[in-house]
Amino acid sequence: MQQDILINWSPQETRVAVVESGAVQELHVERALERGLVGNIYLGKVARVLPGMQSAFIDIGLERAAFLHVADLWQKPVNGDGLPANRTGAPPKPIEKQVFEGQTLMVQVIKDPIGSKGARLSTQISLAGRMLVFLPQDDHVGVSQKIPAALRDELRGRVQALATEAAQGARSGGFILRTNAEDATDAELSEDIAYLRKAWSRIREAATRQPPASLLHEDLNLLQRVLRDLAGEATQSIRIDSREQFDALLAFGQEFMPAAAARLSHYRGERPIFDLFNVDEEITKALGRRVDLKSGGYLIVDQTEALTTIDVNTGGFVGARNFDDTVFKTNLEAALAIARQLRLRNLGGIIIIDFIDMVQAEHQQAVLAELRKQLARDRVKTQVGGFSALGLVEMTRKRTRESLAQLLSEPCGQCHGSGRVRTARTVAYDILREILREARQFNPKEFRIVATPAVVDMLLDEESQHLAGLSDFIGKPISLQAESSIGPDQYDIVLL
Repeated sequence: MQQDILINWSPQETRVAVVESGAVQELHVERALERGLVGNIYLGKVARVLPGMQSAFIDIGLERAAFLHVADLWQKPVNGDGLPANRTGAPPKPIEKQVFEGQTLMVQVIKDPIGSKGARLSTQISLAGRMLVFLPQDDHVGVSQKIPAALRDELRGRVQALATEAAQGARSGGFILRTNAEDATDAELSEDIAYLRKAWSRIREAATRQPPASLLHEDLNLLQRVLRDLAGEATQSIRIDSREQFDALLAFGQEFMPAAAARLSHYRGERPIFDLFNVDEEITKALGRRVDLKSGGYLIVDQTEALTTIDVNTGGFVGARNFDDTVFKTNLEAALAIARQLRLRNLGGIIIIDFIDMVQAEHQQAVLAELRKQLARDRVKTQVGGFSALGLVEMTRKRTRESLAQLLSEPCGQCHGSGRVRTARTVAYDILREILREARQFNPKEFRIVATPAVVDMLLDEESQHLAGLSDFIGKPISLQAESSIGPDQYDIVLL
């Protein structure tokens, strides 16, 4: 299926929309202030060695010195398998025998600074590509454990052959096949190998001319990852609305990914680029629970910490000849919409789908087939089971990054993420119980209730008899004060 990629750039935020058949299928957002340091490579200078902690502090040009533990020091292979000693079970040499103050080291950030702690470093350099991870200090080829065992040897052999051919028989680094290399062609693998080796060559060259505490390589930003990860044979165009970023991205693409760079263009239209396909409207919808279907049915999407549930409802769809046909057509439409919502919202982990109950087995199989067909377009790996005994479909989608909701929203300060608040009557009863509790411990002249207007109205109207009875029982007057600035289920009892 043909796709277009739209890029909206501003100094504070980059937004990318992947459009297929005129509809937004994926959204990617990166904010300048939230970019981490993980993956960045620096030419560091050893500031201090701590033998007692088997670690060292490294100056990489940041506000705080970074931290290097002996376990993260790469050591040269000491045996025939090509693996460093610290990866074969042998104890590493003490750190004081490997590094010294004032020494320069090429290091990579493996953990961002947190609070008062500096970044954590490693001297084991790795560069991530689309299909492969390049290990310039090693010579072996590894395969992700998530790739089926039956395919690993064949994939390993292909990469070894392609890497040797590209290096003209010389040994020049090892590779790890990532999960999405499972279905990669030789052309895609070769392109990744060439990109990674060229990137490593530039890093080495920079290390010879840059002073200590310099940044040698910054992990790709979202703009660059568009060319590396999102653009493919199905991509018709990549449009970006910033002339400056277009020039920079074009230069990067022409050097590393010329095929993708050829599809890049600068958008000069008067309308904002995201208005072309109502992308901002789609973002708003993607943050809501309800997704309306064209037929009149709808989905309810609930994302929790453990899993995501999707409930399918017929809604106002009653246009089919009989009820079974109505259910079947609604579920077919829902299967297409669900696949799109998973990509659009970037939902990962366990997903439970509650389709409307279908009596006929062939209808169930047709809905499953449609769901799998639509999910086949997803660049993220998915697995779909059949219908369970309770009529539910269980599936998984690999977590690759934060979901859109996690990135763009936060838990409500009023309901604390529950999505619900207590009713005015419930809060009123809580207040009456609290006053009774306070009256047994204290002896004020008066109790004053500070609550929302809805709660105050409830106590003055429908619950006025109970309020008066409580006042008589405790022998103290109770006054009311409406406060619209507090939350719907918040209140305060003031002792006067």
